[in-house]
Amino acid sequence: MLTFLFDQGAPRAARICMGACLGLPLLTGIGFVCALWMGLNAASIAISAATMFLPFLLLVNATYRSRVLAQFWPGPRTVSRKAASPKGSSTAGYMLFYGAIAVLLGLFFSQAVFEQPDGIFTGIENNLGDLPLHLQVINSFSQGNDLPPEDPTYAGVRFAYPFLVDFLTAMLVHAGAGVIGAMWLQNMVMGLALVGVLHYWTLLLTRNRVAGVIAPLLVLFSGGLGWWLLFSDVSQNDSGLFSLLGNLPHDYTILREPDTLLRWGNSLTTLFGPQRSILFGAPLAIFIFCQWWITICQPQEAGSAIETASAGSASASGAVQKKVLTRSQRSQKAAPVSQSSPNSRMLAAGIAAGLLPLIHAHTFLVVMAVAACLAVIFHPTWRRWLLFFAIAIPISLPEVLWLAHTGGVNARSYLGWQPGWDHGTHNVLWFWFVNAGPFLLALIAALLWRRADLALPRRLVKFYMPFLFCFIIPNLVRLAPWVWDNIKVLFWWYMASTPLVALLLAKWWQQKSRWRWLAPVVFATMVLAGSLDVWRVVTGASEQKEFDPQAIAIARIISEQAAPRALVLHAPTYNTPVFLTGRRSLLGFGPWMWSRGIDYSQRDFDIQRIYSGDADASPLLKKYGVNYVLAGPAEFATLRVNEQFLTQYKKLAEVGPYRLYEVKQQDSKRSTK
Repeated sequence: MLTFLFDQGAPRAARICMGACLGLPLLTGIGFVCALWMGLNAASIAISAATMFLPFLLLVNATYRSRVLAQFWPGPRTVSRKAASPKGSSTAGYMLFYGAIAVLLGLFFSQAVFEQPDGIFTGIENNLGDLPLHLQVINSFSQGNDLPPEDPTYAGVRFAYPFLVDFLTAMLVHAGAGVIGAMWLQNMVMGLALVGVLHYWTLLLTRNRVAGVIAPLLVLFSGGLGWWLLFSDVSQNDSGLFSLLGNLPHDYTILREPDTLLRWGNSLTTLFGPQRSILFGAPLAIFIFCQWWITICQPQEAGSAIETASAGSASASGAVQKKVLTRSQRSQKAAPVSQSSPNSRMLAAGIAAGLLPLIHAHTFLVVMAVAACLAVIFHPTWRRWLLFFAIAIPISLPEVLWLAHTGGVNARSYLGWQPGWDHGTHNVLWFWFVNAGPFLLALIAALLWRRADLALPRRLVKFYMPFLFCFIIPNLVRLAPWVWDNIKVLFWWYMASTPLVALLLAKWWQQKSRWRWLAPVVFATMVLAGSLDVWRVVTGASEQKEFDPQAIAIARIISEQAAPRALVLHAPTYNTPVFLTGRRSLLGFGPWMWSRGIDYSQRDFDIQRIYSGDADASPLLKKYGVNYVLAGPAEFATLRVNEQFLTQYKKLAEVGPYRLYEVKQQDSKRSTK
């Protein structure tokens, strides 16, 4: 409903995807504010859900109602006439395309987390360490009443992490869904929305239907030249290629050996699956880019009244939207469709940008930096950009302040000079050729080609230029304690480059020359490695167990016996059963802390002293306010556990190798400093 206020020319499918991009973040943001006020309960969820229905009040306006009806209920005569038109085949093609994408995403995200009789698993190898963190955050909201958010993996410190993606899952869980089902549903909606808005954005930029289909495929199956390893794998497999494809031994876009050459990864297996926040933020960012591009293409000066050009006007904006305007709008004659004003588009983009910091902070930084560059490049429209910043900054400021003022984080660990990104000891040029060679070469060709039928429009090149900084800066500076995390910025260079590369491939394919047959070959080299990684997940070849039945059983006991805000001491490992309970941890997995710039060395040392039963073990338990101590396989494997010391506390439960001890705290005011 809201999209008709600022993008009246969007096609129906793109409008639904934009609705998901905006609706879920708005639902989450409103739900979070309500939960801060009254807690995460039925009342706060009901208020946030009811708020989502308010845009339907716009249907009271006759003009607005006619626009909605014209697109979603064009009438049987119009539908039959459209179905009989030559364009009906393209509609069927799009339906098959999105149907195949939906099946693929459904199968892929069903492997992100699933439960079997022998435990909880993930089928995404790169998700082995990320999944327990997300489960801990989700459970801290749904079970642990963690509001305002305290770091559930580092008790006593404000949670400086984009947690809204997991808060939405917690809302669904609190409303009655299972955790696994809620995660799958949320991932599916955002995955399909991402494909839809990327398709729409590519159509707006390129006005080429073939490019609009190629671009999402380049993103979903992104990868480098690692597919070459398949030949050596086949030679070492006595059963042949088809047997190997049924059980691929490793990924082909990223390897985990020390100083490995393959580091780029695939967007699904290394970003959208494990790092759920970027999947939540990416569709919203592309929605913003769409509104920017259409606004830039509109020739009127900033501050003008709402434009009333018809859908097929000869203006620049009309030309851009003509390719993607819905057929129902073209056929409507009862009421002319007025085009949205640039101000309304920038207003919507500003609101969306303001929601980003707690959705995905890196995406927010990219959006704001690119906006600043575009405001300079397209300076005649500076008033429109001023409106964007005037909306985005006040909305985002509380979120930015929340992330900035967090105890325990060493800001200096985030920045450092490190040319060549994660190239290790390898030559930088060779490193990038192996990781993104065909894509890089095609991008350079797209930017430099001067033949009239293949050259990019000047305005499109100017719009793209700021995104080059998303490649240059991460190749010079470390933007996080773990340099690989620069991918969160590098990825936006890749996303912005995809429509340009897709347009080049589409034009090659549409040529009646040798270029036509070069296009599918180049395309295959770009997506083959990523396809192998995705196929490996879908076939279950990369399944990893996260929690066994005994871990699940002790977690259930903790959830039943421990207070929601209880603090449980455990070994700092990535898959402790405590993460299934939402109860606070004194220290989670060490690499999680390090990657977020937290110096956890003192707590780590103190935990070792407690488990070993040192003289100050009991005072340390009191100092940190520990309520329960878990002794299980991870504790006995990584720590020197003094069982005699632990027996002075009440054994609350014992399940297989797990034992849970209750620590009575005399002082109700507990400290985790």
